[in-house]
Amino acid sequence: MAARVVDAIDELKKLAGAEIGVTDWLLITQERIRQFAEATDDRQWIHVDEERAQRESPYSTTIAHGFLTLSLLSHFLKQAIEIRGARMGVNYGLNRVRFPAPVRAGTRIRARVRLESAKDFPGGMEAVFSFTIECEGSEKPCCVAEWIVRYYAP
Repeated sequence: MAARVVDAIDELKKLAGAEIGVTDWLLITQERIRQFAEATDDRQWIHVDEERAQRESPYSTTIAHGFLTLSLLSHFLKQAIEIRGARMGVNYGLNRVRFPAPVRAGTRIRARVRLESAKDFPGGMEAVFSFTIECEGSEKPCCVAEWIVRYYAP
């Protein structure tokens, strides 16, 4: 998918309330899950012990950390929109995050990105994006989140 291009942060106001785009699929491998477990010191068996997960987990395999899925928001946002004319963008926080379904190792995920609002603040524009992260083959999303990003004028 080609990112939607916005030449100036003020143009975000025109997109408020609209879906920005649907990203490409991203494969969540066991190796990615393992690397995330190492980076965060969260080595719970449901993430890293493939044999035990096959025996004991209701998912019959390992699953990705919810925070791994959440950490991919910036990856997906870059695929959905390119904002030119900003000096920088800063993660301002999250309003709401839920993980309705697991991401099994070997599953592909993608994001539906919507711009909920865009409002001025001194020196820039604050954007609230909503994400629905879909798992291929699942009816329920694996993550829904609202992310606030502040873009600063040049």
